[in-house]
Amino acid sequence: MSLLSDVLATLFSRTNRNRLQAGPDARSTEALIADLLSGRGEISGMTTAAQILDRYDELDDAGKLAFFDHLAGDLGIDTDAVRSALDAFEMEQSQSTYGAFLRAAEPRRQELARRLNRVPGATPQLVAMRGDLLRLIPRKDPRARIDLDFQHLFASWFNRGFLVLRRINWESPAHILERIIAYEAVHAIDSWEDLRRRVEPSDRRCFAFFHPAMPDEPLVFVEVALTKGIPNSVQGLLKDTRASMEAVEADTAVFYSISNCQAGLAGISFGNSLIKQVTEDLSAELPNLKTFVTLSPIPTLTRWMAEQGIDPNGLDDDGLKAAAAQFLLTAKRDDGMPYDPVARFHLGNGAYVHAVHAGADMSSKGLSESAGAMVNYRYEAESFAENHERFVGQKEVVASKAVRALVKAPVAA
Repeated sequence: MSLLSDVLATLFSRTNRNRLQAGPDARSTEALIADLLSGRGEISGMTTAAQILDRYDELDDAGKLAFFDHLAGDLGIDTDAVRSALDAFEMEQSQSTYGAFLRAAEPRRQELARRLNRVPGATPQLVAMRGDLLRLIPRKDPRARIDLDFQHLFASWFNRGFLVLRRINWESPAHILERIIAYEAVHAIDSWEDLRRRVEPSDRRCFAFFHPAMPDEPLVFVEVALTKGIPNSVQGLLKDTRASMEAVEADTAVFYSISNCQAGLAGISFGNSLIKQVTEDLSAELPNLKTFVTLSPIPTLTRWMAEQGIDPNGLDDDGLKAAAAQFLLTAKRDDGMPYDPVARFHLGNGAYVHAVHAGADMSSKGLSESAGAMVNYRYEAESFAENHERFVGQKEVVASKAVRALVKAPVAA
């Protein structure tokens, strides 16, 4: 399967640049869209689709909003056709009436996206288009319903079965390494030497998911430190003077940074599959690895502390750890899920809160977001499913005894 994926990636990378060429067309973009949806021949349709995509790329934000207005207002569901098709299906539940109902119930903008995606190289353009949609239209705006159509299509197009896992190392192509530097969202990579320290040593790993239609664009990547024991500070992992060790000497794999790379794929989950795949691959490569944990930020901790009237500057390390534990285990949104997005991600994957640490990230970002605190989420294969069910079904935050004990400690200096 991996070989087949790599072959597909190569084929896509060769054809992506062979964009269709067409002379100028005086018709409006709306007319081109109507023409594309009319069901003309494959080649003429691809030429029209390429013109629509090229025109969209040239639009300013006002033009893009007008484009989305057209998608929302003119390419939605025909409610009369849906009612008629449903009535016909209720009278005769045949394959024909069922198919007619499915066609009527699908907004025309979904079919537009499919036809646009036939153009070689169109997939990253459509991903960027959704990024524009998320950036320009507030979630509560009625036009935001368009995003449900993008999500529906992308969930299929970016299914795990199509993704290619690649290890990123110092020998990877320069343009891929440049993207890793640019997309790192947790612990900024401030130089090529900094990147080299993260991907070249024997006790460091970086893995990314790619899609055959976007072979030069990582979708999500994870940075891994191979260590002895569970670390309590990211400074220790990233310092430029640290002594590396041979990978075979490590007993712990630490996922210390997970970055989603494409704004237009927000909400399309890859990280859970990535962690589990990397865990399997590392276990097979290095049987001595017995422990798999994260060293994760707590990006909304100081915001919550401010809401609770807690001054992080007035806390010693024990008080900060108690506050962090209380936050992770008890702070919830209105829907009963954890307040913190990183917690929701790892707990939803079946991990549990293993330990919290003070003074773990003393960068300006770490201090402003979490007063320097970090957390280990631990992944254990034998408890993945049970932890996931407890979290999703009962909204229970599974934690170690040590972390639960911290919640009972006073949050004071």
